[in-house]
Amino acid sequence: MKTKFYILLFFFGMIMLPQNTYAQVDFNKRPDDDLGNVEDLFQEYFFEALKQKGIENYQKSADALLKCIEINDSDPVLYYELGKNYMQLKNFGAAEDAFKEAVSKAPKNEWYLDELYGVYIQQNDMNKALKTVKQLVEYHPDYKQDLASLYIELKKYKDALKILDELDSKSGYSEDRDYLRNKIYNITGNDEDRIENLEERVKSNPEDESNYLRLIFRYSETGETQKAFDAAKRLLTFNPESQLVHLALYKFYLDDNDTENAIKSMKVVLTSAVIKPEAKTKVLNDFVKFVGKNPQYEADLVEVTSLISDDKSVKTLLELGDYYLKSNDKEKALRYYQEALQQEPNEFKIIRDVLLLQIDLDKDQEAIKRSEEALEVFPSQPILYLINGVANNKIKQPEKAIESLEIGLDFLVENPKMEADFYKQLSESHKQLNNISQSQTFAKKAEALLKDQ
Repeated sequence: MKTKFYILLFFFGMIMLPQNTYAQVDFNKRPDDDLGNVEDLFQEYFFEALKQKGIENYQKSADALLKCIEINDSDPVLYYELGKNYMQLKNFGAAEDAFKEAVSKAPKNEWYLDELYGVYIQQNDMNKALKTVKQLVEYHPDYKQDLASLYIELKKYKDALKILDELDSKSGYSEDRDYLRNKIYNITGNDEDRIENLEERVKSNPEDESNYLRLIFRYSETGETQKAFDAAKRLLTFNPESQLVHLALYKFYLDDNDTENAIKSMKVVLTSAVIKPEAKTKVLNDFVKFVGKNPQYEADLVEVTSLISDDKSVKTLLELGDYYLKSNDKEKALRYYQEALQQEPNEFKIIRDVLLLQIDLDKDQEAIKRSEEALEVFPSQPILYLINGVANNKIKQPEKAIESLEIGLDFLVENPKMEADFYKQLSESHKQLNNISQSQTFAKKAEALLKDQ
């Protein structure tokens, strides 16, 4: 909230006395009257105050300063130092009184005003803080941003915007002021003024990409899609090399049924070096969904995914796997699921999907190996035992299948369909071992479970 101006101390690393006070207290002067050791005593108390403050004995420092004031209260620096001690002691009322006294003795001293401002902020007294900052602005324009913040706290939004406009006009735009400006717009819901401000920025500096992007976002946020689209096209006119604009353009093109340009924009995004991976992931996911509804563009999807082979997130890989699974291309689906598993090796759902595809594609040895590895991490997951049993049955290893299936049944809880699958596999295992009676028993158990469903 507040701007501080720090000055080096001449003694004990503390704050230097303002120069205009030097003439008031001459610590080297010897007493030349019959008042005894008054000046020596003043000097002793003052340096004691500095010493105690230096070792963080703030109350003792304040007590010493009060003794100085009893001797001579004309110097505002005494009240200034006293106020700072009270601030450290969290005695904000006493600190306010001390700083006000310092300001009354030196009304144009910005250090004193700044400390008084700090007291009001600590006390959350925004009206007094506002009054003090208005005085500080006379000495340092940097306080104008504090003034805008206080106007916002006091719900004087027009006054705050006026200050922000002045600062933007004089110093250019800044993220801090934009934050304050958007805070006002969010509170008041004044999207018209927000957009008007952005349009003015675009008009005054048509080559600044960031202004267009903010304008596109705000138009989109308020549902004015066509205006957002027009702003994006304006940016492309002024800056044909812009890559960020395609984050918005591809959506507009899709909504406009301009498939060719939509795909071009998606390709720009996905191959861009300046666009963040998270944004690319969203676009690629949209691309996958688009191709799912328009399979004639699959070649474009294949082209793009090959170009960004090293830049795909787990979510993207799973989306691609799902797409190819729906397209009944299980080999490609498995490939993408396995890539996702490399990034998230202990994600159970991905492990399960990989194993099921390996079974479907007769990759039984791989399924056995991976299911055994998975059981080391997830020893109580019955589906892993079932998959292991299926794979062992398929390669004619019934003893191993029975061992896995019997363990898996112990972990199964209230899942009749999976239980039936276990019994089917046990029936198959015993059939391979020529245990026909047991095979039939398990087959009947499976049949009975399915009949009850």
